[in-house]
Amino acid sequence: MEHVTAPSPPPEAGADGHDGGAEHLAVRRPQSRRVAAWIAGLLLAAVSAVLGCRVADTDAFTPVPQILAFLPWLLVPAVVALLLAALGRWRVGLVWAVAVLGGLAWFVQPYGTVGDPEGPPVAEVRVLASNVEFGRGVRGLVETVRERTPDLVFASECDRACDAELRAGLPRSAYPYRAAVAGNGADGSVILSNLPLKPAEGVRGTLGMPGAVADVKGIPVRLQLAHPMPPTPGDVARWRTELGRLRDFAASGGGQATILAGDFNATQDHAAFRRILGAGLRDGARIAGSARTPSWPTAVPRPFGTQIDHVLTTKDFAARDARFLEIGDTDHRALLIDLTLHRAAG
Repeated sequence: MEHVTAPSPPPEAGADGHDGGAEHLAVRRPQSRRVAAWIAGLLLAAVSAVLGCRVADTDAFTPVPQILAFLPWLLVPAVVALLLAALGRWRVGLVWAVAVLGGLAWFVQPYGTVGDPEGPPVAEVRVLASNVEFGRGVRGLVETVRERTPDLVFASECDRACDAELRAGLPRSAYPYRAAVAGNGADGSVILSNLPLKPAEGVRGTLGMPGAVADVKGIPVRLQLAHPMPPTPGDVARWRTELGRLRDFAASGGGQATILAGDFNATQDHAAFRRILGAGLRDGARIAGSARTPSWPTAVPRPFGTQIDHVLTTKDFAARDARFLEIGDTDHRALLIDLTLHRAAG
């Protein structure tokens, strides 16, 4: 006898004759949409607050300065908010998310001027700026200096032991000139030079920031190491003050060629840093096409992180070949960049 399978019985209807499962699903959908819209709104509000500070040209207060350091990465929560607004069918949220994404995309673009100086070239100057993190990265710095042979080395957080190791590891004949602020831990900093140096007063700060004047084929070039305090909660005011002092240094040159290099603990998205650029300096990495290459922290792979190490110059310099190097045992990548000093036109 042929076996015949009986058809499955139809789903039971509710007492009123309606499909109970469909009704339950219909209730759940509006709830999930509301949740998606709420989450989108919270994300957009947070991102908009930081973006608004960028638009208003202010670093405001904690946690804004800390988040501004990673402004390009705010694109991630903004995109998530856009998707959630679409899922929640929230039209206002969709428009809001698109506006936020547009604003972020605008400010992610490199900041500052570019272009070559008008006068004839005078000399090539290779600069290395490195934060060796309490002196721990000094061995890698010595190896990098030997290999890359920079003319100027700006070493931040180079304590007394670090300074001694630089003296022992690098021949005095290679770097006969130096300017330093001796200190322990992060307090010490050193400028090494194979160009003749004259002493100059450094910028006052919590951490050592030595200064000097280099003779580059007869042209005096002001040198200043930058290492203001980081904008940690409770120290934002001091961070802003010390960046302001670096801005005052930049503005006080009277047209003299200047190199200001080091760990600024600030990015192009910080108003206090942009004011330094506004005083007549240009970012070498920006000119060389590496405006967003991260220098910190080395604990995360590229492209994650942010660029807080800079070599800033007056318009007398052209810049090329900016390289961010892993030197080991420090949370910063060293910035190596080739500069060309030009004589003033006319």
